[in-house]
Amino acid sequence: MASEEELFANIDALLEEEPQLPPPAERARLREAAGITQARLAQALKSTVQTVKNYENGRSEPKSPRLEAYQRLLKGWAAKYPAHGAPAAPAPVAAPQPEVPEAFTGPAAPDVTGTETAAPVQAPAVQTAPGRPATSRRPAARKAAKPATDPRFPHGPLAVLDGDGSAYGVDGIVLDCPATTVPELVEWTLKESGLGAAKLNRYGKDSDPLIVLTAAAAVKLGLPERLEGHEQRRSLRLPEDHPVVKQVAKAKWQLTQRGFGPWARIYRKAQGRERQCVQLAILSWDALDERSWPGVAEMEPADIARVLGVYAQRVITPRGSTAVSGLELMTALRPPTKAVQDPETGNWVSGYNAGSLGTEPMDPAPPEATPEHPVVVNSGWTGGFLNEEAYQWVRSVETLSDEECTLPFAVGLDLNTAFLAAAARLVVGLSAPDHFHAPKFNPKIPGSWLVDLSHIELDPRLPSPFTPDGSRPTGPAWYQTHTLAYAQELGHDVHPIEAYLRRETGAYLDPWHDRLKTAYVDTLADMGVTKDLDDRAFLAAMEQHKQKDPALAAVLSAIKATVKGGVGKLRERPQGKSYKEGETWPALQRPTWRPDIRAAVISKARVNMHRKLNNMVKMTGLFPLAVLSDCVVYPSPGESPLDFLPYAASGKPQPGGFRLGPTPGLAKLEGVQSMLWAVDLMEKGLNPARHIKGGDAVLDEGE
Repeated sequence: MASEEELFANIDALLEEEPQLPPPAERARLREAAGITQARLAQALKSTVQTVKNYENGRSEPKSPRLEAYQRLLKGWAAKYPAHGAPAAPAPVAAPQPEVPEAFTGPAAPDVTGTETAAPVQAPAVQTAPGRPATSRRPAARKAAKPATDPRFPHGPLAVLDGDGSAYGVDGIVLDCPATTVPELVEWTLKESGLGAAKLNRYGKDSDPLIVLTAAAAVKLGLPERLEGHEQRRSLRLPEDHPVVKQVAKAKWQLTQRGFGPWARIYRKAQGRERQCVQLAILSWDALDERSWPGVAEMEPADIARVLGVYAQRVITPRGSTAVSGLELMTALRPPTKAVQDPETGNWVSGYNAGSLGTEPMDPAPPEATPEHPVVVNSGWTGGFLNEEAYQWVRSVETLSDEECTLPFAVGLDLNTAFLAAAARLVVGLSAPDHFHAPKFNPKIPGSWLVDLSHIELDPRLPSPFTPDGSRPTGPAWYQTHTLAYAQELGHDVHPIEAYLRRETGAYLDPWHDRLKTAYVDTLADMGVTKDLDDRAFLAAMEQHKQKDPALAAVLSAIKATVKGGVGKLRERPQGKSYKEGETWPALQRPTWRPDIRAAVISKARVNMHRKLNNMVKMTGLFPLAVLSDCVVYPSPGESPLDFLPYAASGKPQPGGFRLGPTPGLAKLEGVQSMLWAVDLMEKGLNPARHIKGGDAVLDEGE
């Protein structure tokens, strides 16, 4: 007879075995008895509808931790819906069992008949996947998933795929991806993943799902871990004869003209309204530029998914660099077409969407183009060009007073997303330019004007508002409307010699501004920098906000890069050594190649900066030492802007000058140095603002 020790050992062995599930047919019966759709169960298990179908037809079995959760659910249903009409076991009075196990409870979802789509439920607690240690790859605590805004995309806009097949999505979701080739990955993404995002405008298109590949995932799919070559890695592409490119073509998928690079788009022609397109981003190929996404490429997959997910939900699902995403956001918010009814046939056809840039590219006026543009080269234009750029000005040392030189500090103030603030309520041209001779200046008409402003005398301790380097104009030059309107505001006459003006106008960038402003302010608020802080508390919060949450700090950096890059892309120059002057380049085929809109944004931003500089002189008598783009350096008696900014007797900031705050257009402390250091740089002809900020005044016009 067996001893007690042997019996207990056998029982312990049974307890250690994996949980046993009922047969596949019984799993389906229990789910149907509970009135739960496969889609709703898939959302609760953080899986896909196809995976649930596989569980119920016996093709696959769940693995830990999904196994234990699924077993708990089935046991709960089995107690309430026993087979063969047997009565359900009575629940203990002291501890009544919920209808659905606690780990899966969530907001009630409507029962959907005849479809696999249902409202999402709250996410269960995510546990470590089998065979993976409990490391920082998955945060220790996660918030429950927020209800999806569109039931077609229950798992959010994107996922980060690791080498073991785990696809990390937003809000802590982890999907199992069985793909071993790129075509399989595309099929899984479109048919099973539940990834994507709804359109941002009623006339627009849904955002295609984004799959971000770690280095391990790239290698697993047959891609090289790194792209090597003489060009920058972000400009490299796989050769046409690479096995992966051949796989894509053999599976009847296509690549865009950009080829298979760090940001690859794989698609088939749309069938009806259904788009078939997946965006890939390959981390080890430098898809995420360190300047725009600081530290993100080195994060764990779950953290990368969080950063990109927040950006996708607040801005747009990334489509390439932040510059590309900034431009794509403009089109997504102002689609070029909408459905209109043909009055003759009564059929619905594609028509122009008022307020957009339309579907066809538009040639700029010669002074708005770049020197290599075909409009310039083919016409032999020699009449000069619009030079509306951001400030790069340093004050002459000879204009410094003894009192200024004795102040101990040089304090840098940076305007929050100054170019975004300039885009607010900005009226730009929507039609082609018309040429006029000796027109009367009208500040309400956007365009380019040839005017002589060299006669205007301004204080040499301030930069000229008419030139990027702050120097006085030397003769007739081309100016954007905002620059000349400011000359009138300062009390000077404006007499244009000629002009290129646009008859149709509109605030094209308004929705772009509003969405990015909300994203910027909300992200800062999540980091503890809110609008209700007074100036002292604001400065204290800004000192710590980047350390408080590096992931959100990366999102904030990406939002700012989206603004500058998007504006820069409006005048993207040709790239590559093989380009010859006078040839077209790909960017010219976009309706969004609009150098006049870029000039309008920069002109307004520079005018806004000069207006603040001028008002500061009137209120405080202080003159700046240097200006770089959106950063200005002032001499100061102390280390804080509070030591020199103008405040009313009530303690409130004076309007018109620089004010501190988290809103676009308001200022924050950028850096503090000694006055001797600043004067030394100025004597060498260098800009203290460039060194105090460490930034670049040029708006990115490329990738």
